[in-house]
Amino acid sequence: MEIKVTRATQTGTRPKDADLGFGTAFTDHMFVMEYAMDKGWHDARIEPFSDFSMSPAAMVFHYGQAIFEGLKAYKTADNKIHLFRARDNFKRMNRSAKGLCIPELDIDFVLDALKQLVKLEERWIPETLGTSLYIRPFIIATDPFLGVRSSYTFKFFIILCSVGAYYAEGFNPVKIWVSKDHVRAVRGGVGEFKTAGNYAASLSAGEQAKKQGFAQVMWLDALEMKYIEEVGAMNIFFIINGELVTPNLSGSILPGITRYSVIALAQKWGMTVSERKISIDEIFSASENGTLTEVFGSGTAAVISPVGEIRYGEKTIHIGDGTPGKTAMKFYDALTAIQYGTAEDTENWVEVIG
Repeated sequence: MEIKVTRATQTGTRPKDADLGFGTAFTDHMFVMEYAMDKGWHDARIEPFSDFSMSPAAMVFHYGQAIFEGLKAYKTADNKIHLFRARDNFKRMNRSAKGLCIPELDIDFVLDALKQLVKLEERWIPETLGTSLYIRPFIIATDPFLGVRSSYTFKFFIILCSVGAYYAEGFNPVKIWVSKDHVRAVRGGVGEFKTAGNYAASLSAGEQAKKQGFAQVMWLDALEMKYIEEVGAMNIFFIINGELVTPNLSGSILPGITRYSVIALAQKWGMTVSERKISIDEIFSASENGTLTEVFGSGTAAVISPVGEIRYGEKTIHIGDGTPGKTAMKFYDALTAIQYGTAEDTENWVEVIG
């Protein structure tokens, strides 16, 4: 399938690196592709970033049939562009598509389309460490039909934006609030897929957390409300007795690409890694007896985010001395070195553009 390119007649200005926030500085172009049952995926094109029209009856508005991904492109010192684990993101997108009854994508084709789009928007890639070009592929159901079934038509988009740090704290430890009244997902549902409804379900608890001065919500399991699952925008890791512990993928936890990367590096470094059930009570007990030494999250947006405080009910624990832990820093340095090209990519995680 040929990709038609229509260039924007007017172009925007990328904010200065120091002024970059997250998710607002969109580039000049986007990739779009349509799906119909009799045509499959078709009409692939790169066109100016713009609003588009849809029927108010489009099924995505009423039944939430939508999936998305998040990944990044980085500019290296020798002026190359690095995509970090992009193929893995599209593989995960196809898993989400299968779970939400959405037609799967040809990974080689959409990866090529992404490379063309990113190359076209190269000037939007910031160059300061900690900044990047955020990439958001997504698919939405477009059938104008008010009935509960899978849509027969879809749109696939890739949009881009220049970004800085995800958290206002930067790499400083963040504060996390554990919800006792809300759950994010249940096994057998769609918690393991990157679908819009999972994030809608997190908003109420997220607002409560922010009002109390916390950056994110830590979710417990839906059945017993005792086992840790994940944090709003990242998977979670604990260092207990020198062991790297993270919740096992139970069917209600998003299988994070950065999570996989952390585990792979830890095993390469000879660390003991345990993917298992871990209760919130165990974490507080480990804090009390001094065996909990670090907590950090992993995700595309923040890469690695140290955690300095956890609140559960009336109890609060503090981790470390208010500065990033040495293990979190080691993972952050290793991952960003691969992403920005200052270290060898021994894991074959990077695809180079130009």
